[in-house]
Amino acid sequence: MVEVSAPSRGSIGLQVSAVGLSAFTKTITVPAIVTERPGQSHVAITAPLTGVVTAIHAIPGEAVEPGQVLFDLRLTHEELVQLQGEFLRTLEELDVVQREIQRVEAIAAEGAIAGKAVLERKYEEQKLAAAIRSQEQALMLHGLSSEQVAGIRQDRKLLGAITLRAPAAPQPSSPQEKPADFWQVEDLAVEPGQHVDAGAALCTLADHSLLYVEGKAYEQDVNALNHAAQQKWEICALVDQGQPQPEEVCSLKLLYVGNRVDPESRLVSFFATLPNQCVRDARVEAGKRFVSWQFRPGQRLQVRVPVEIWQEKLVLPADAVVQEGPESYVFREDGDHFHRCAVEVQYRDQFNVVLGEKNEIGPGDRVAIQGAQQLYLAHKNRAGGGAEAHHHHDH
Repeated sequence: MVEVSAPSRGSIGLQVSAVGLSAFTKTITVPAIVTERPGQSHVAITAPLTGVVTAIHAIPGEAVEPGQVLFDLRLTHEELVQLQGEFLRTLEELDVVQREIQRVEAIAAEGAIAGKAVLERKYEEQKLAAAIRSQEQALMLHGLSSEQVAGIRQDRKLLGAITLRAPAAPQPSSPQEKPADFWQVEDLAVEPGQHVDAGAALCTLADHSLLYVEGKAYEQDVNALNHAAQQKWEICALVDQGQPQPEEVCSLKLLYVGNRVDPESRLVSFFATLPNQCVRDARVEAGKRFVSWQFRPGQRLQVRVPVEIWQEKLVLPADAVVQEGPESYVFREDGDHFHRCAVEVQYRDQFNVVLGEKNEIGPGDRVAIQGAQQLYLAHKNRAGGGAEAHHHHDH
């Protein structure tokens, strides 16, 4: 046994915990990367009509809310201007015909003219109304919205400029998803004064409130991945934040396993959802809003995927078990003393050790889960077999 004083416990970082039976999930660890959701993480803002960019109201990196102004565009499309002119002329002609119908109906009521004259005017009204409907459809096919066409009809003015705004907030793909109520301007593709054609990209907006984890597994692990997906087992991502221990992000849902093997790397991709969280949300003096996320596309991770679940096992942290050749030991607490106890290791990974049936400890015993290596060295030195004794040379 090894005696450890209270000051020595703190100096070696000794930690003790009781041993208990629990379930253990055997996992495989594979490399992964954070990726965006294809077709969902981005929305392109394009020019609905040909024109000149007169003002840009958003900057790259800014968080914009739905309905916020992004661009002002002065329209220069000759065909659109001509269509608007024809639309206004038809509206004026309809007004004239409707006033004429009112006049003729009043005269016909007195018997001064035949009712046929009223019918002719109404036929003409129907033709003009049909022409207006056709022209409205043509304007919308050229990129105008129904609200803009209604504005032209009401104001009787040509539409010379349009304002482009941020679209509605991202829609959740499942009841559990909580998307952000804003977009982020990822890039700008134009400058003030630039002429753009209809359909030209102006900027890209991004939603990073939900991302994907794309893991890369070997072919021999595909069956285990499919089994985990069928069992709806959740996976954990390990994020290296420069800390002694990587941060664990668990309860991630495995979506699907790819059906293609990369011909060069011989790896198979699989995907899991990764909910994101804001770590900074601030407004600068100009009123611009900037948001930083916990996870970023391109960030590298390690993913632990469950492949088997064992019940009623003694599970210890990897640092609690010391290996000496073929033998494995833990240190059981007994007051100020620690006894070296042999254990049988059934399974070991980077983080945990699962004990077998032949052990000198049992449920309820308190063992060193951190600092066991220092206890082992102290035990060796006390027994006269310290590492220094084996490697010391006189010169």
